[in-house]
Amino acid sequence: MGLSFCGNDKDSNAYSVDNGVLDNGCFVDALNLVPHVFLLFITFPILFIGWGSQSSKVQIHHNTWLHFPGHNLRWILTFTLLFVHVCEIAEGIVSNTQMESNHLHLFMPALMGFIAATTSVVYYHNIETANFPKLLLALFIYWILAFITKMIKLWKFAEASLGVQHLRFCITALLVILYGLLMAVEINVIRVRKYVFFANPQRVKPPEDLQDLGVRFLQPFVNLLSKATYWWMNPLIIGAHKRPIELKKIGKLPIAMRALTNYLSLKDAYEEQKNTDDPEKSPSIWRSMYRAFGRPILLSSTFRFTADLLGFAGPLCISGIVEHLKSTTEIDKSNKTGNMILGVYHMYSTELLQNTYVLAVLLFLALVLQRTFLQASYYVTIETGINLRGALLAMIYNKILRLSTSNMSMGEMTLGQINNLVAIETNQLMWFLFLCPNLWAMPVQIIMGVILLYYLLGNSAIIGAGVILLLAPVQYLIATKLADTQKSTLDYSTDRLKKTTEILKGIKLLKLYAWDNIFCDSVEETREKELTSLKTFALYTSMSIFMNAAIPIAAVLATFVTHAYIEEDRLGPAKAFASLALFHILVTPLFLLSTVVRFAVKALVSVQKLSEFLQSDEIGDDSWRNGEMSMPLETGKKYKYPGDTKAINRKGRFRMDNYEQPMRRQLRPTETEDVAVQVDDGYFTWGSSLSTLSDINIRIPTGQLTMIVGQVGCGKSSLLLAMLGEMQNISGKVSWSKMPDCEIHLDGNISKNRYSVAYAAQKSWLLNATVEDNITFGSPFNKQRYKAVIDACSLQPDIDLLPFGDQTEIGERGINLSGGQRQRICVARALYQNTNMVFLDDPFSALDIHLSDHLMQEGILTFLQDNKRTVVLVTHKLQYLIHADWIIAMKDGSVLREGTLKDIQTHDVELYEHWKTLMNRHDQELEKETELESQTTLERKTLRRAFYSREAKNQIDDEDEEEEVEEDEDDNMSTTTSRRSKIPWRDCWRYLSSGGFLMVFLMVFSKLAKHSVMVAIDYWLAKWTSSNQRNESFANLFANSTNYTENNDGRQNTEHHSYVPVFIILCGAAIALCLITSLTVEFLGVAAATNLHHNLLNKIIHAPIRFFDITPLGQILNRFSADTNIIDQHIPSTLESLTRSTLLCLSAIGVIAFVTPTFLIALVPLAVAFYFIQKYFRVASRDLQDLDDSTQLPLLCHFSETAEGLTTIRAFRHEARFKQRMLELTDTNNTAYLFLSAANRWLEVRTDYLGAMIVLTAAVAAIRSSPQSGLVGLGLTYALTVTNYLNWVVRNLADLEVQMAAVKKVNSFLSTESENYEGSIDVSQVPEDWPQHGEIKIQDLCVRYDPMLKPVLKHVNAHINPGQKVGICGRTGSGKSSLSLAFFNMVDVFEGKIVIDGIDICKLPLHTLRSRLSIILQDPMLFSGSIRLNLDPEHTCTDDRLWEALEIAQLKNMVKALPGGLDAVVTEGGENFSVGQRQLFCLARAFVRKSSILIMDEATASIDMATENILQKVVMTAFADRTVVTIAHRVHTILTADLVIVMKRGSIMENGRPEILMEQEDSMFASFVKADM
Repeated sequence: MGLSFCGNDKDSNAYSVDNGVLDNGCFVDALNLVPHVFLLFITFPILFIGWGSQSSKVQIHHNTWLHFPGHNLRWILTFTLLFVHVCEIAEGIVSNTQMESNHLHLFMPALMGFIAATTSVVYYHNIETANFPKLLLALFIYWILAFITKMIKLWKFAEASLGVQHLRFCITALLVILYGLLMAVEINVIRVRKYVFFANPQRVKPPEDLQDLGVRFLQPFVNLLSKATYWWMNPLIIGAHKRPIELKKIGKLPIAMRALTNYLSLKDAYEEQKNTDDPEKSPSIWRSMYRAFGRPILLSSTFRFTADLLGFAGPLCISGIVEHLKSTTEIDKSNKTGNMILGVYHMYSTELLQNTYVLAVLLFLALVLQRTFLQASYYVTIETGINLRGALLAMIYNKILRLSTSNMSMGEMTLGQINNLVAIETNQLMWFLFLCPNLWAMPVQIIMGVILLYYLLGNSAIIGAGVILLLAPVQYLIATKLADTQKSTLDYSTDRLKKTTEILKGIKLLKLYAWDNIFCDSVEETREKELTSLKTFALYTSMSIFMNAAIPIAAVLATFVTHAYIEEDRLGPAKAFASLALFHILVTPLFLLSTVVRFAVKALVSVQKLSEFLQSDEIGDDSWRNGEMSMPLETGKKYKYPGDTKAINRKGRFRMDNYEQPMRRQLRPTETEDVAVQVDDGYFTWGSSLSTLSDINIRIPTGQLTMIVGQVGCGKSSLLLAMLGEMQNISGKVSWSKMPDCEIHLDGNISKNRYSVAYAAQKSWLLNATVEDNITFGSPFNKQRYKAVIDACSLQPDIDLLPFGDQTEIGERGINLSGGQRQRICVARALYQNTNMVFLDDPFSALDIHLSDHLMQEGILTFLQDNKRTVVLVTHKLQYLIHADWIIAMKDGSVLREGTLKDIQTHDVELYEHWKTLMNRHDQELEKETELESQTTLERKTLRRAFYSREAKNQIDDEDEEEEVEEDEDDNMSTTTSRRSKIPWRDCWRYLSSGGFLMVFLMVFSKLAKHSVMVAIDYWLAKWTSSNQRNESFANLFANSTNYTENNDGRQNTEHHSYVPVFIILCGAAIALCLITSLTVEFLGVAAATNLHHNLLNKIIHAPIRFFDITPLGQILNRFSADTNIIDQHIPSTLESLTRSTLLCLSAIGVIAFVTPTFLIALVPLAVAFYFIQKYFRVASRDLQDLDDSTQLPLLCHFSETAEGLTTIRAFRHEARFKQRMLELTDTNNTAYLFLSAANRWLEVRTDYLGAMIVLTAAVAAIRSSPQSGLVGLGLTYALTVTNYLNWVVRNLADLEVQMAAVKKVNSFLSTESENYEGSIDVSQVPEDWPQHGEIKIQDLCVRYDPMLKPVLKHVNAHINPGQKVGICGRTGSGKSSLSLAFFNMVDVFEGKIVIDGIDICKLPLHTLRSRLSIILQDPMLFSGSIRLNLDPEHTCTDDRLWEALEIAQLKNMVKALPGGLDAVVTEGGENFSVGQRQLFCLARAFVRKSSILIMDEATASIDMATENILQKVVMTAFADRTVVTIAHRVHTILTADLVIVMKRGSIMENGRPEILMEQEDSMFASFVKADM
């Protein structure tokens, strides 16, 4: 048979044109070739020239993605066109097999059409990219020509009376329609762009986003194909392999997705509902959400429905393929002549669907489309969800800025609630949107599935579906239980964390007192409770997984067994496997439905909370800003005026009692020139009906220092806030003077900003930012001014201590400063701001006397007053009243007196005398305080101690320092790259091994068994159904001998029923194994979590003290919080999901390979593609995950910060700046999240297409080798599952990799060395009452903190007799404290020894040694719990003994007064006692332990004189017979000692009796004493 275009059949006249040219079918087909060839001839040269020039251009930026009108429609039509061409080719080839010789014209034009259509879209894309529409003319001509030639063909078909029942007629008609539509699209482009036939073509600019090079998220701007496959993500994801993705790389969000844009649309929708007739009715958030974001959700739902419908094509195609595999395409030739029209064979439309190859291709296309639509639907919902979250956050933030202060202070709105709104409720709503289309898509999917099953299997399908439906509520129950358990687990872990934090903060004390094990046990106890809760959690999780796996098996079992007994006809493989595939489809929506319903319920609650929050009270609006006059204040509105002022005469008249301010006319400057703020008849309240401030009439003179004084709680701070408009106003008015406009300088620079008031609140409030940012607070940086402010607040010494100077981060997440330091920074902020008014609310409260004086002189009197700024100062320090220009004395919420100090002296003698006595008392305190080491030096000392190990600093910066170092070492790309994409096998192994080998073995074994049994079930089903089919055909042959048929029926039934029991047994086994596997994985997780936490805790508590000096507390706590949480809750489920999906994919590939071995050849390229996809994705996903996490924290912190500092922000008038910051943070976080979800889509689209390829190759291979039809069904059903699970394999791998980092971090701590607790002497050899006498010999002692470091004590020798009182003194760093630690063996003694009562302490077991000595540390440390726990955690002493100790420490009366006595509550860190009291408790604690040696380490450094005297007295009396070693800070405390040791740089310089040393003129001791006097 030669190849010829028109074929050469024997009797055909293929080339004759007797009946007219167009009546020759072959000629018409040839005519159809013309347009295609024309297009290829024109476009190829253009494309090649274009590509050549394009490659020379640098990567054109996005402005190229300017879409021509009808862009998406054109892509859709072209894809449809391609599909129809494929059908045409298929039809041509199938028809050709019916002819005697090859007729190329049957499929050749179709093939060319396919190539031309592909070219057209490539060509179009390139024209669009170059924005050169004139070249579109070529396409326009092509569409017209193709349309005409196809019309001719259709007309000829109609003439030859071909109809819809013939496939070729249908295809041609479709092509005519498509070409017509494409022609219309082309005409539309001409109409809109006017690029030809019009005089002035339209100039078009690319969208604004694309002109901005910072926008890197291109999903909205790329063409349809790239949108569907996320092709534009390729450079980002593949690039991540070379260098990590940073924030710079993901750029900004497109305008349409920014929080501001979405906020405006949501706000409009929300506000719209307010204008209704009923003002009381609160606007519905649901409706606003629907108005703002309804359209994308509808679009997404449409995609979702399309995808779900396409999903059912899979089972139907399988059933078709298996059905027609036997009745192969041998069609009875006799019927051929009937279909010969125009000299060629025409197929009926139904025939095509009976061809197995066609079905295989259709299956492939259906899968690709279904997956594309599904991912599109996901993407649209996620984008909408992110937009919604941005809008909600902006809405909440704006509301926070307007919340009335009373709401916050009266406790209606706590910070916790606001944080929950931001962190939890908005995310709940976002997740609800993600899952929202499922709410209506899933029921439809379930109903469709059940209908199809019924159509395939009849009544028995209803039973199977019934099983599924009955078990669905159980799943819902389990899901709700899971959520509850998670809550209780959370409570326990917070409790455990609190205890752990406390232990780590007081670790030094615990070690010195040998109490570490007691406290360790208390943490273990809480952990036990947490673990019980975790076990319940694990149980429910495993139940949920079990249900998910077992329901389909149970349904299949019920269905097929009932079918075997009820139905007449036998079950064929086609129906069996189609229904099996349908059951697989049905399970997903049923499993997810419970989750979706749960999220919907949560969303309802969240919306309720949100709407309550948005309805809560607000502060008055800002109408005063542009106010021309002062008006009565309603609901806390405040009036301040822009402009600038100069006080003309400073000492003007203050008496303005009879002076009424005129309304509605501009004030003349002379009338108000010296009153900055005036309050008339003010009654103010904090939200209740009772007024807090009543009858307030005050003036604040401009440019002067006004002081407000009064007792605690008399309303001084409230007065400031009332003037700032923060309080609700019942009556009266507050007027702010308007400044003359003429003062504004011409350059528009207002010398002093009149909107804002620099306000320093009583409770200091810091931002999470650098020290410098906290002080400048958004004002421009002026070096001279900054320096002056820092000096005035004496902050320089504190800044010098910080690791990075004033660039150090402070605030919640930064370094913790003490109260005084925080307060001085807040005052500095108020001084630095260039405002006319400065309100300082008790700035001296946390400062000691020296600092207060300095601040008063330098800051307030010089810095502020020189600038002629109006200062209002609230204070308790009456000695500063002499500096005041104007005094307001308050009492019980009203003004007692107002005037200058002189006025008060003359008019109110009584008050003046009262003040005088108070001042004298202040002076006495002053004398006392100067003796003491000042509080500030102490604060600085604690700060220094926080950093005393500079090594710690490096670790704060980066926990992964080690990793980075590695990267620097090997800079060649390959090594770092391989390290970034390696899976952390070692950590996985560590994790599994800590779960115990038995569990690991059980898990692996049961997993493998389960999947083998699952395969066995399906294989058995294949055998069973195939046997039915074989027997049927067998019976039909002998149908004439009726008697045989009867016997055969009997025999067949018995054989048939012999399959059922095995099937039941296998299903039962599978269900049992499902239960076992889900339980083993979860409990393996619990076991691993238990062991890892236990080991971590013990390692850390028993680590040497040096470890805590160099490891930041935050880092250790992170291991106990975040990392432990991941190990507890996240890893097990990820592990389960990963093993399940991997094994499913492997078993599926195994089954396909078993059915059709040829499949393995095709598998190789697919496997390679899969390997690369997962390798690139895992790296990129990890980076994007990190970015998402790291951008979330600043956002949440910004919210809580704002809520705390509301009054300050509003006084400063910085709302706009904070809003801007919030929008930036939200957008950054949303960008990261969008990229993360786009990367997930990128992966899923690719793995889904790979899955579709697997299905196609499996189907083609099966059809070619045509094995038993049952096995083909088996293979294809499995191939379908692969598509579902491939992407889960990769995503779980990526998740597991991120989560394994937690295991790695925990393990890095498990390698720390523990202290040597054993010692070389056995406990039994130590006398019970050792040390009896308390004699200490120090012989040639050398000590260092770490083998790497220099020794801190060098060859120290000393001898202390029993009962001596010894003082050790020396400058800072001379080794005093190290010596005290050496007594407890806390440091590395590498030479010499300390002998106490004849025993070398280094040989003793640590616990014994430390439990027999007592120490009082310089920082008094109390633990939360009871007083009893703090004195005697071991519960060894009687109550009398404890009371005695308290009496000695002079605390007995105070403790007696407390509720509960010895069992009274001590809050965290002992905050409910003063520092002095805490120190006395420590003394009592030392006394309770009756040991003959007491060491006092600078114990008197942080207490007042009174407490110190008590201490000295106790040491002399109660400890008279014990050896006391005091490490003295101030020498005068040890003048009475029996022996003094003076140290310098780690060695003893002098020792002897103090009197003797005093007499030696040149002795160091003498010089110390002189300095101290």
